This record gives sequence, C-alpha cells and structure tokens, in this order.
Amino acid sequence: GPGVLEAAIAVSDGMGAADKAALFKSVTKILAQKSDLIATFMAKWSPDWPGQSGHIHMSLCNPEGEPVFYNQQAEHGMSATMRHFLGGQQKLMHEFLAMIAPTVNSYRRLIPGFWAPTDASWGVDNRTCALRVVPGSAKSQRVECRVAAADANPYLALAAALGSGLWGIENRIEPEAAVTGNAYEKKFPKRLALPDTLWEAAQRFKASRTARDLFGEAFVDHFSATREWEEREFRKHISDWEMERYFEII
Repeated sequence: GPGVLEAAIAVSDGMGAADKAALFKSVTKILAQKSDLIATFMAKWSPDWPGQSGHIHMSLCNPEGEPVFYNQQAEHGMSATMRHFLGGQQKLMHEFLAMIAPTVNSYRRLIPGFWAPTDASWGVDNRTCALRVVPGSAKSQRVECRVAAADANPYLALAAALGSGLWGIENRIEPEAAVTGNAYEKKFPKRLALPDTLWEAAQRFKASRTARDLFGEAFVDHFSATREWEEREFRKHISDWEMERYFEII
C-alpha cells in the first residue's frame, strides 16, 4: 500500500522558504500530471489515512547573523528569546489559526488522536504537540510548528508563525508547562483549545486585536470575510453522506 512520504525543503530565510514551498507544490503537481497522476495537497483527502501536514521549522538570527535561540546553560538549551518566541506562538495560536489552517478541509485533519494537534501544546522533541522544541547546537536549535497542513498558503502560515513569535519576544510571554508523553491523551485548559471549524477560526481572527496590530485592519477584515464565505459555500453543499443517510429513511 502507499507509504508516508516527507519532503524536506532546504533551510532558507523567511521569504525564500515560502517561495520554495509554493514552488514545490506547483512543480509536484506538474510532474504528477505528466505521469497521468494527480498530486493533492489537501489536509485530509481520505478517512483511511492520516492527514497531510506542512510543518514549519523556525530559528532566529540577530542582524549579525548569529543564532539567538540557543543558550548552553539553559534547560534544553532554550534561550530566553526562544522561550518568549514559543510563548507568543502558543498564546496566539487560537487567534491566528485561520491563517495556518485556511480551508474547510483543514479541520478534518485537526481531530483528536490523528497525528495532528487540537490544543496549543508544546514539548521538547515531542511529535504529539502543536509546537515541538528541537534541541541541538546553536546552529540547529529550533521550534517546529506542527499545526500547519499541506493546504496552507506558505506565506500566510509563515507570517502567522513568525508574527506570533516576535510578539512573544516583544512582550516577554512565557510558555506554559511543557508536555511530556502523549499530548493526544492529555486534557488541556480551555484557553489552549484550538478552534475546531473554519468558521470559529475566522471569528477568533476577526476579533483579534493583536492580528490587527500585526497584519493591519484591511487584511484581517478581508481575510476573515473570505474564510466566512468559504464556510458558507461549504454549508450550501449537500454531501453524499447526507443523501445516503437521510434520503429514504427520514
């Protein structure tokens, strides 16, 4: 049967990383087409398989090009800057989720126990968390955002991940306690719960003061309206499941 494939896109600066991700998706589709196949980047194309993720690995350098996430003396090598970056990402994830999970289908993947997080959790080298701290050397110390799916717009997903992290640094936001063990089996406080529909994510984004400060009033108004439109279009559709379930028996 089909295996799980992972494409690792080489490290780049912010805009370069988004360009590479967009190019990768386009080229993959063209190559598949040439072999009479179709490549999809839907978050969840089959109920029988785990979803398709689009994980983002991030580290920061200062203007001199020196890494700022690593501190040899600190726990897990995490500098204060890295802790605050992580804290900002954790705190704002529920407000910015519409930028990271932008389609109705995105939320088919974000369900409990299916290799995708439903709470803004973090852990050290813990692949069940929304945010995974990857400890290493000054060069390799980084944080991985595991919420984004393959259907994300790479530019918007990166803007959300970086914007929330930089906001965390500016406001010295401390992350909550790290998760050890399987995050899927843990209960989290309500404040860490992620929206479970595109509609709810759009409402949180629209109401986010921080989103407006970071991305501008025009973008937040326009983008949240497009996400509401997307959900409304979906609600107009009568699915095969409904027809099979209700057509004869109701």
